Amino acid sequence: MTAVAAPSVASLVQSVDWLAIAPPTIAAVVALVVLVADLFLGEHRKALLGWVSVAGLAAAALALLPLLDGDRSTFCLKTLKGEQAACSYTADHFTLVIQFLVLAGALLTALLSITGIKDAKNTPRALPEGEFWFLLLSSAAGAALLPASRDLATLVVALEVASLPAFALVGIKRDDRRSSEAALKFFLSSVTATAVTLLGVSFVYATTGTLHLTRIATALTHVDGQFHTLAQAGVALTLVGFAFKTAAVPFHFWVPDTYVGAPLPVAAYLSVIGKAVGFSGIILVTVVAFPSYADVWGPALAALAALTMTVGNVAALRQQATRAYSAVRLLAWSSVGQAGYLLVPIAAAAYSKDADKAIGSTVAYALMYAAVNLGAFAVAALVARTKPLNRISDYRGLYRSRPLAALVLGFFLLCLAGLPPGIIGLFAKVTVFSAAVDAGLGWLAVVMAVNVVIALYYYLQWTATLFRSAEGEQGVQRIPAPLTAAIGLTAVIGVVLSGAPQMVLRFASTGLF
Repeated sequence: MTAVAAPSVASLVQSVDWLAIAPPTIAAVVALVVLVADLFLGEHRKALLGWVSVAGLAAAALALLPLLDGDRSTFCLKTLKGEQAACSYTADHFTLVIQFLVLAGALLTALLSITGIKDAKNTPRALPEGEFWFLLLSSAAGAALLPASRDLATLVVALEVASLPAFALVGIKRDDRRSSEAALKFFLSSVTATAVTLLGVSFVYATTGTLHLTRIATALTHVDGQFHTLAQAGVALTLVGFAFKTAAVPFHFWVPDTYVGAPLPVAAYLSVIGKAVGFSGIILVTVVAFPSYADVWGPALAALAALTMTVGNVAALRQQATRAYSAVRLLAWSSVGQAGYLLVPIAAAAYSKDADKAIGSTVAYALMYAAVNLGAFAVAALVARTKPLNRISDYRGLYRSRPLAALVLGFFLLCLAGLPPGIIGLFAKVTVFSAAVDAGLGWLAVVMAVNVVIALYYYLQWTATLFRSAEGEQGVQRIPAPLTAAIGLTAVIGVVLSGAPQMVLRFASTGLF
């Protein structure tokens, strides 16, 4: 009996590399520190929690630097000879790029949130500071964990750790019916998607007998014929939860109401970090775990990409400038359209001989989108301080009252449209377009080209509004330092990348896996 049990025990021996797991761990530890500190700080000192959160996110991002010297893995199963059989956490180049995107995005969100919480203080809709920062940091920790996950159990846990605090953040505005309804819709639709994903994971486990992505990839190449349909169903269903996080059609219906009901910094967070979580999950399960079933997920993702970009852009085109919260709704529908572009290279990876290059196009586009979309939300937060209904018509004459803010927002919108001087946006769209063409998906490239033209109209229309004559006097307030920092940082990143766009593609696609 002892001889039989020994191999099993030996195979369960795991190694822990604390440096590799430092980025998500720091975010999680700071979240707990903030939660405990909130119990002992008086109301007049709770603003410190925001700056502690900013410092914690900055420290988590800096913890990525020691990991640049090479791939590191931990929580590994080992054979009796001490060799690594499979690992649950891997800090490779792909992981580091996505973790940088997540933590930098969360840091910018925190800067936006400091101003938002301060403005809401001493009003009926004041936000509970301790709870807000704890939830934001917890979600960021889950989002940073997900790209490093290399087994389906850890992937699903990371997805939920990133998602559950986000539900509470959406509904954190007290006595706000719109916020409560948005949180409920977000929660119910997400739980349904997660249930479907777990069903898919159970099917994959039933057919392969393992949860580690690399072992699944090997096992799926010789699935018994009678389990082939079950494996195909498992592959398709596993993608549902991640497609929901990316706001891919038809899993997108929660987006506009959720963005409008949530505090504006939370909407910015969901539009960038939420998408990074979803896309990194899709990339891992398709390219790493299910490469042999590319004939299943390739056409499915291509159809999702075409449908998503079309629905998102057409809906954004229909937004009325005088409707309440139309600016936020346009950004919400725009984010759905952008999700369609992001799906194109992942679908192309199923048909391409160089999947690494195709995935690099998605990661590069995600980096560009994160910077400029957070910047657009930052300017929207600035306008909302004097025009809380945040209509597109409220931006009329912004150049006269705040010329720098108008120029920056115009630059961000041109980046999203892919027009000069937003060279980084044009470069990102070209890389995505070329990925589709190289993979032989000419029809998808045509659909993308049509959607880019549709998007040009509403982006340019909003940009033109910034420079029109204002109706009445424009109120001008002093811009708080955190909000100024968020707008300035995103503007600098956008300008620098537009000057050297090749840096993004090189950074995003060099040795991803």
